[in-house]
Amino acid sequence: MRLEYRQPQRRPRLTRRGRLAFFLGTLIALGVAVMLPLFPRGQAPEKPRQLVIPEGWRAPQVYTAVDRGLGLPAGSTKAAVATAGLGLPPEAKGNPEGYLFPATYPVTSKTAPGELLAYMVRTANQKLATKAVADGGKAHGMTAYQTATLASIIEAEADTPADMGKVARVVHNRLAKSMPLQMDSTINYALNRTTVDTKLSDTRIDHPFNTYERQGLPPTPIDSPGLRAMAAAVAPTPGDWLFFVTVKPGDTRFSATYEEHRKHVADFNRLRAAAGPPAARPSTTPTPTARGASAPPTRGS
Repeated sequence: MRLEYRQPQRRPRLTRRGRLAFFLGTLIALGVAVMLPLFPRGQAPEKPRQLVIPEGWRAPQVYTAVDRGLGLPAGSTKAAVATAGLGLPPEAKGNPEGYLFPATYPVTSKTAPGELLAYMVRTANQKLATKAVADGGKAHGMTAYQTATLASIIEAEADTPADMGKVARVVHNRLAKSMPLQMDSTINYALNRTTVDTKLSDTRIDHPFNTYERQGLPPTPIDSPGLRAMAAAVAPTPGDWLFFVTVKPGDTRFSATYEEHRKHVADFNRLRAAAGPPAARPSTTPTPTARGASAPPTRGS
């Protein structure tokens, strides 16, 4: 056998980067999932915090909560509205009231207030665009914005979720009869307050949200309604009610006639008198609580 001399060949040596590429390529070829570290060594990803926006909050309350949740100076979130590109309907004229959808939102130190508000608005738009809500609104001749406005009244006026459908029916019945809505919640919004006491003088204020003096829905929503209020707005409970009053928590009474409503108001007044201050008002006061609809207020001194 003839032996032939061959010069030994040096094996190629991979650089560190080459070894890593070869290793990853081998794993990928074998179908092995690879997870590369996305954070510096020893640094764990930031755990999101939960920011809760309840149903019925007004826009200023949401702004304050976002400022606090993100650790921002007061007023930062409100200032972000002008440049956030929120995607509001034209009817809103840049005002996000009613479209800051109530939910639990995960936030981190990297969350920007404008982006968070825009996400809330997108969520509200999605809820209003669901088939049940959108079709129900069209059946009642309402735009999505009008649905949000009506839902915000329901959210403010209904004492319990079970009452929402009935409150919605009162509003629809009053609109059908060209009756003023006479909702204390809209007066409270106009006066930037929350109270169960509405005075006769309050119902005389010259304000776009005075639904005692002005017909129809108020010009904008008055709070952030949830999905249940939206559903009630487009699918109200059948009934002929025109009035309601929350006599006490958990006891809202609906009436088709003013005579029946006056009896319920009298019950409310008795309970308020027994409870002490603030003193109960006469039953001729236009509405006895922040949750109620009455007949035209008595004009007098």
